[in-house]
Amino acid sequence: MAHETITLNNGVEIPAVGLGVLQSEGGQATAAVSTALQSGYRLIDTAAAYFNEREVGQGIRDSGVDRGDVFLTTKLWMTDYGYAGALRAFDISTAKLGVDYVDLYLLHWPWPADREHTLAAYRAAEALLTEGRVRAIGVANFSVDDLRALLAATDVVPAVNQIEVHPNFQQPDLLAVNRELGILTQAWSPIGGVYGWAGENGAVPPLRNETILAIAQAHGKTPAQVILRWHLQQGRSAIPKSVTPARIAENIDVFDFELSVGDLEAIAAVDTGQRGAIDPAAVTPEVIDLTIDAA
Repeated sequence: MAHETITLNNGVEIPAVGLGVLQSEGGQATAAVSTALQSGYRLIDTAAAYFNEREVGQGIRDSGVDRGDVFLTTKLWMTDYGYAGALRAFDISTAKLGVDYVDLYLLHWPWPADREHTLAAYRAAEALLTEGRVRAIGVANFSVDDLRALLAATDVVPAVNQIEVHPNFQQPDLLAVNRELGILTQAWSPIGGVYGWAGENGAVPPLRNETILAIAQAHGKTPAQVILRWHLQQGRSAIPKSVTPARIAENIDVFDFELSVGDLEAIAAVDTGQRGAIDPAAVTPEVIDLTIDAA
């Protein structure tokens, strides 16, 4: 299986394609992680708010792949923002995962309504980085304004900004700022799966888009493979989610073809400018009401 990595702004290498486990539960999550690692994946992305860190850790152990060969990401939930809360939550996450360190630790949402606690949480992540308990730190769902506020008050430029990006919602302005700042854009819902659970906003999901279907047919690939290849050729990391072994294998089989300039231009024209999920500016712990259980 071919592998491709991207070098983060601190020199750490992250696999270009990984497995996302949002909405993967119980034994299904464990099996998906184990299957993915045995299929050649080396990046697994979870979060405290996915309520499956224990299962993800078990899947890593079941896979037979050495922990040192797995790039493991988890995320801090908003109710644990603040310096002490973030450190405590990190300990809970690593205990659930059954690991001594995490490769990438992200703040899950920007929470602009409480910038003070958000900044304190990031400072805690900086301390974890200094201590060697994480190899890289970053953020998820941060806007340009969120990034500017963070950079003005902290020392470490995020290595990653994980955001909703797919052909229907391409966020070119935010992607440009991420590049300017040396921050890797990592796409969640990279093939537009968010439309299956957050509402379609009247748009055709990317996997059913006629332009993408035609490109897929021309390359002898699936629409999902074309979309993932589009991400890679634009320098992004992508974390497609699946629990189906055949699709897990399909989603990493994207290193043996290349999209043309015309293909890339055609996909750029698909952009609707419409999110599939909630606007991060509106997210608070009350809007997404979760209670993270202790280890």
